[in-house]
Amino acid sequence: MENGFKGIVGAPVTPFTQDDKIDLETFAKQVNFLIENGVHLLAHPMHVGEAPSLTMEERESLAQCMVKTADGRVPVFVHVSMPGTKLSAELARRCEKIGATGIVLLPPYYWRPPEEAQLGHFIDICGDSSLQLICYNNINATQVEISHGTLVQLLERLPNFVGFKDASFDMKYFTEACRLTSEISPDFSMFTGVEYLLPSMPVGGSGAFSGCAEVAPKLTIGLYDACARMDFESARPLQYKVSQLLSVRTNNQLCAYVKYAMELMGRSVGETRSPVLPLDPEVKDLVKGTLKSIGVLEEEPRGW
Repeated sequence: MENGFKGIVGAPVTPFTQDDKIDLETFAKQVNFLIENGVHLLAHPMHVGEAPSLTMEERESLAQCMVKTADGRVPVFVHVSMPGTKLSAELARRCEKIGATGIVLLPPYYWRPPEEAQLGHFIDICGDSSLQLICYNNINATQVEISHGTLVQLLERLPNFVGFKDASFDMKYFTEACRLTSEISPDFSMFTGVEYLLPSMPVGGSGAFSGCAEVAPKLTIGLYDACARMDFESARPLQYKVSQLLSVRTNNQLCAYVKYAMELMGRSVGETRSPVLPLDPEVKDLVKGTLKSIGVLEEEPRGW
């Protein structure tokens, strides 16, 4: 793949109606908003999109909407991770028929499989597929780590393995992964799990998956652009602002935080789905105060 995938991967939340149905009309608005405001790829439903709370049918309908709305303007990846290989494989096949660019895939979580089973999982799902693969490493959420050895074996065995999302937030792990992948495939894409671009891009990072882009696209894209041109003096204050945005999220409530922040920006997407609770009033005050203090309320686009 020439030049690889680079940039901000917009990871939209999932909008729900008041009666807890998928709101496809609002989801299409989100897709258009992200593309029009400069994201380079799309991926859904990540955990900020409440993937574990969506049915197979809901995930398929959202994928159809994303592919149709994007209409070839940016590459579109669908997150198909489930605890069982057969379930992920079925969703991947549906996404291939829909016309997605590729899939995002965790190792089979809950089971904590050994390396051999991890390899089999990825190869069984992607070995005969036209879909491009971004593997997803999130040991904090799944208690399963994709080792550097597994990463190398996958690169050697899967020609459609094009990228890696690392949510370990371990710079030693990320730096070594960048070194190993660059030696095998110079165009391979290494993404951080969220928008810590200033620490990651100088060692070989390609960009980041981003929930903040739905809240503050100018800030998020501006940070990426500054890092991409190696203007680290300009990037540093932007990274500090993004870090403040990320610091107000609470454990397993990132989707609730992003949804409330979007509401403040005139882009309401409804509440979260159980078991994720809405934000407490004091947390809402903290979110609003943070957005105001770093200029988001005044400088970022309002509405769709």
